[in-house]
Amino acid sequence: MKATGNGSRGRPDFLLLIMTLLLVGFGLVMVFSASSGIAVVSPKFGNDALYFTKRQLAFAGLGIMIMLFIMNLRYQLFKRGFILLLGPVLFMLLVVPFVSEEINGARSWFGIGSLGVQPTEFAKLTLILYLGSLITKKEEKFREFKRGLLPVILIVCFFCGLIMLQPDLGSCMVLAACATVMILAGGANLKQIMLTGTVAALAITVMVSLSMAIDPDPWNYRIERFTAFMDPMGNAQDGAFQLISSLQALGHGGLTGAGFGESVQKLHYLSYAYNDFIFAVIAEEFGFIGSALFLLFFLLFLWRGLIVALRCPDLYGTVVGVGIVGLFAIQAFINIGGVTATIPITGVTLPFISYGGSSMLVCLMCMGVLLSISRESNRIADKTDKPKR
Repeated sequence: MKATGNGSRGRPDFLLLIMTLLLVGFGLVMVFSASSGIAVVSPKFGNDALYFTKRQLAFAGLGIMIMLFIMNLRYQLFKRGFILLLGPVLFMLLVVPFVSEEINGARSWFGIGSLGVQPTEFAKLTLILYLGSLITKKEEKFREFKRGLLPVILIVCFFCGLIMLQPDLGSCMVLAACATVMILAGGANLKQIMLTGTVAALAITVMVSLSMAIDPDPWNYRIERFTAFMDPMGNAQDGAFQLISSLQALGHGGLTGAGFGESVQKLHYLSYAYNDFIFAVIAEEFGFIGSALFLLFFLLFLWRGLIVALRCPDLYGTVVGVGIVGLFAIQAFINIGGVTATIPITGVTLPFISYGGSSMLVCLMCMGVLLSISRESNRIADKTDKPKR
């Protein structure tokens, strides 16, 4: 497909690029702090304090190279280029529930040697690019239900259905919420969205009920987490142990924190201190002030990304950019909300910070697309500001 616009590429949004690299760097530091105490005493990890950090660093390095490569492509190429991701991602989503090992009630990972690949993470970027292309292709028809909104909803339901085969409720919620943000950004009819949301909620309730009736075992873990959220102290010996440990970490951190590397809860109390509960470690080691500064920085990062998306000269770039920013915002809210007992824990990672190769790669790929959008916006802005001779 021929990219729109002529002339040289514009400059990327360097502030957004620097903020991304700072988040990645901070994430690596926190992965080391949260994992070193466990890894150094475990033969499973070779008694290597840097076991998780080295792996995360490798994925971060690869992700940054991919980000810079994508950043130098015209984002319009993804209007059709998403098909290169769609086939492999759908195949992996179809296969993974049947070939992967069950972990915490879900079959979500392909084991490749000592590494694990999570297809759901790649499905997030694929769906964003797919929906962006579909929404902008329909243009004014998108405000019609039958020819506009309905096909988009069916695609989202198909992706969510494949993910629920694992089942991965947290990722399904992220995907559905992200799609909703993109649909709103694309200019859909609000009344249609409200009606569809009501019907979808009823349908999800029915499907979950049927799934629990047919095979209740995979849902026991999630029910346990929800029960723990409702009454942590009453379930201290069962599902609430992780949540209570997380809250104790927040309390121990106080105003100024226990100091870098001085977290207590990460030492065999929090099972996934370097992953799902890494924000609890941040709060314990840096306190309320440090946590607030981190959240402020993350909000500024999201705000900058949203500005880039809204400045885009065409609807496709805006919808995709808003989808990417929405993905980061929704994941951060669900992760931090679970850690702080604001919402039930769902096992969603904190973007750029939590340990996880697939998550890191996809986050940086998303940033490559967003930075590509910023280059086109800046190219047009520079062309407009250039004085005529």
